[in-house]
Amino acid sequence: MASALSFFTCLVLTVCIVASVDAAISCGTVTSNLVPCAGYLMKGGPVPASCCAGVSKLNSMAKTTPDRQQACKCLKTAAKSVNPSLASSLPGKCGVSIPYPISMSTNCNTVK
Repeated sequence: MASALSFFTCLVLTVCIVASVDAAISCGTVTSNLVPCAGYLMKGGPVPASCCAGVSKLNSMAKTTPDRQQACKCLKTAAKSVNPSLASSLPGKCGVSIPYPISMSTNCNTVK
C-alpha cells in the first residue's frame, strides 16, 4: 500500500511539473486532497470520510474554468495508475457533482 501511494503521489507530482500554470490549482493540491483516497482507488471497499472531505474541498476550490481544466488534467493523469472504474465513481460516492467524467477519454480542454 505504501509503495502504491508513493507511486500515485510521484505520478501526480510529475504532472505538476509538466502541467500548465494558468490555473490556481496545482497537481500538488489535487494530490494532497486525494491522498486519503489512495486505498479506495487501488482496491475499492468503503470510501473513507477523509477521502470525501478531500474530494469536496477540491471541488470547492475549482471555481474557475482554468481551475477545473487543470484539476481535470491532474485527475485524468492520476487515473492511469488506479482502477479507472473506482476513480470515475468517486465523486458520486462522495456526493459531489463535477462537470466532467473522470475518464481517459475526457477532453479537459473543453471543461467549462
